[in-house]
Order: sequence, then C-alpha cells, then structure tokens
Amino acid sequence: MWVPMSGRTGRSAKTHVGSARMRIATWNINSIRTRIDQVVAWSTERAADVVLLQETKCGDDDFPFDAFTKAGYDVVHHGVDHWNGVAIASRVGIDDVQRGFSGSVSAPFDEPRLVAATCGGVRCWSVYVPNGRALDDPHYLYKLVWLERLRGELQQHHAAEGCSIVAGDINVAPADRDVYDPTRWRRRTHASPPERDAVRRLLELGFIDLARDRHPDTPEFTWWNYRPGQFDKDHGLRIDLALCSSAVADVAIDVWVDRTARAHERPSDHAPLVVDLAL
Repeated sequence: MWVPMSGRTGRSAKTHVGSARMRIATWNINSIRTRIDQVVAWSTERAADVVLLQETKCGDDDFPFDAFTKAGYDVVHHGVDHWNGVAIASRVGIDDVQRGFSGSVSAPFDEPRLVAATCGGVRCWSVYVPNGRALDDPHYLYKLVWLERLRGELQQHHAAEGCSIVAGDINVAPADRDVYDPTRWRRRTHASPPERDAVRRLLELGFIDLARDRHPDTPEFTWWNYRPGQFDKDHGLRIDLALCSSAVADVAIDVWVDRTARAHERPSDHAPLVVDLAL
C-alpha cells in the first residue's frame, strides 16, 4: 500500500493498493546553485522518483551533481552558460538521454531548453519554453517557432503513442481560467491566442493536460510574481504543465501543485507540479 504524504497542499490524497508507484515532479527552480539545498531537500522529503528541472542557469561544469548523487539521484543536465538550462534527476534510472532537438540545429534553437530520458520505463521530457518577452519583441516569434519545433520533435518520436510525459515551464497559460486576471493579460505574452494555439497543437498529438483534465474547476496556478502580495493574493498563472500520453494519464493517481515550496524563504517564483502514478 502507498499513501501520499499527508503534509502536501494539493488536492485530496488518494490511496492506491497493490501497485508500484512513481512520483514525477517538474519545477522551474530559477537557479540551481542558489537553491540546491531547497531542491534536494524537497525532492527527498516528497519522495520524488523523477524531478524535471528548468532554468538551472549554469553550464554542465558548474552543475552540483554531487548533491543529487548523495541523495540517491542520477542526473543528466543540459546547460551552457548562466542562461536557461534543463535537467532530469532520477532514482529509477536514466537511459537513452537526448539533449536538445534531434539533428543539426543552429542558434538560437541550440539553447539548452530540452532534455529527455527514459526513467523507470517512462519517457520524460524536461522542457523550458522561451518566455517571449512581449508581443512586439522578436523573442515572441522565436517562442512560437520553438513550440512548433517541439511539436515536430514529439511527433517524430511518436511520443504521444508511448509512455511519455512532457513537462516543464511551458510559459503559456492555455486558457483564461489559467490566469488570475484574464483581462489584464489579454494583450500580453503567456496568454495570447497564437501561444495558446501552439499548446493546443501539442495536445492534438494525443497528449493530455493532466492538471486541467483532473481538476477542471480550480486554478492550479504554478507561478506568482515576486512582487509583494502576489503569492498571498493568489495572483498567479498556470504556465507549468504536465502533458501526458494516454498510457501515463491512465495510471495517474493524482496531480497537484506543492505551494509550500513557493512559500519558502528565497523561493523560486514557480512551485513544483507533481504527478503521482500507479504503475
């Protein structure tokens, strides 16, 4: 028997009897070197089997591999400098690692924003989508093209047809209910129609937006601005997503946001999104 930890702050806990379980989390940690102690402590206390990390903000040579190793995790990291960076930490194995998009890529699509590996039989993709900055900024077009390239990558690998989870900081709130003030965000990045259409095209491959599928009537925000009062007032966005193939969604017990991590001293502006599976 496995019972989820009683200290969590997500949806009501569920109990699954007679099956192995796997806990996969995704978390934009906004600098791994600043928050390595928080990340390792959270991962071990929450008994996460796989942790997908984004915005590590360091190159491979500076990544704190030893801290994860001491906690029982194998890690693959894809980073170049103090921007971007993605990683996968796993205590159920890491196989068939892929860093970045397949094939030859040129700048800026060679930025370290994508890493994939098979962990405990589940193909895990840690994704950090470009921010977009502003609707009239060239980075916004880069974001849209990057999302379309991600779609092509997943389609090429038939990811939605297997046992896959594509999770991370997608930097898009898919619908108005994923924004605390839709009117205010209507003409801004993260909530524009082209961005939302790009996410819809990912779902059309056969993926399921697990948090929204399981909790259709609650915000499930994952990001809050650092400005004072924003987190306390729950002025957030749901921009960290777990897109699951049907094979993964069918064995999902629960999906929840651990808001306690956002309430820590010197936190990331994102909270972990957790997916619990009964395999």
